[in-house]
Amino acid sequence: MEENNQTTVIEFILLGFSGQSDQEEVFFGLFLGSYLLTLIGNLLIIMAITCDPHLHTPMYFFLANLSSVDICFSSVTVPKTLVNHIVGSKSISFVGCMTQMYFFITFGNMDGFLLSTMAYDRYVAICRPLHYTLIMRPRLCALLVAVSWVITNMHALLHTLLLVRLTFCSDNTVHHFFCDPYPLLKLSCSDTFINDMAAFTEGGVIFLTPFTCIVVSYACIFSNVLRLPSARGIRKALSTCGSHLTVVSLFYGAVLGVYMRPSSSFSAQDMVAAVLFTVMTPLLNPFIYSLRNRDMKAALRKMIFRS
Repeated sequence: MEENNQTTVIEFILLGFSGQSDQEEVFFGLFLGSYLLTLIGNLLIIMAITCDPHLHTPMYFFLANLSSVDICFSSVTVPKTLVNHIVGSKSISFVGCMTQMYFFITFGNMDGFLLSTMAYDRYVAICRPLHYTLIMRPRLCALLVAVSWVITNMHALLHTLLLVRLTFCSDNTVHHFFCDPYPLLKLSCSDTFINDMAAFTEGGVIFLTPFTCIVVSYACIFSNVLRLPSARGIRKALSTCGSHLTVVSLFYGAVLGVYMRPSSSFSAQDMVAAVLFTVMTPLLNPFIYSLRNRDMKAALRKMIFRS
């Protein structure tokens, strides 16, 4: 990496949103508040599901896993940003950057896979209610989550190894608040054709598989619901899907806006969309599911009064 007047990069500089101190103070406050609310909200959901036997069902099993992943997903990027601001440094080591990127890819894709399993769960509950307990057995639920973890970790490992092999020149300034793959690829002196091809082929498959599962599941759900004889039956069937659809729209809307295009087109404006699904989505998930879910509100109320 030191040949041809190239310098070995041992650390990166995360510029974040702005070099102006007054604006950075505002972002620090927003990130700190959002992160604390994310931890508290998702932990409350996990505790409520764990403590209430009525919530020991496949849907809430997947929701507890989603809350756990959201905590990890937010913890990959936000704490480092907060620490850098406190100590007055914007640097992150090369190894730390690659590690952060690995877990960012893992937990980000795990969110998508868990949302797809929840969509499948809703499909079975609405379209095949008489066979629900037979199909959605605990063993199948655990298997779906385990396979999702294996796939997302292998996917993250592939793209991390592809990035590690690249040569980085003297410019080590990342125009982002964390080690996102696209800004890092723009810093490389090497040919990133293989990385871009892997992102659009293997990465496209990893993205489209859960997304397609969600679309197909809801297509079957809406087709089945529209055949119901009463409007009350339609509202009852769709009431369990509203929260999930809201989270899916937020998550995939942000992902499509940032990552479904070449790495060379990544700009500073895309950080807004990145904040939406790295900070805001994990924050909003517990509120969306608790405020629109009668069982969850009852479990939270019971847990709070008991404590």
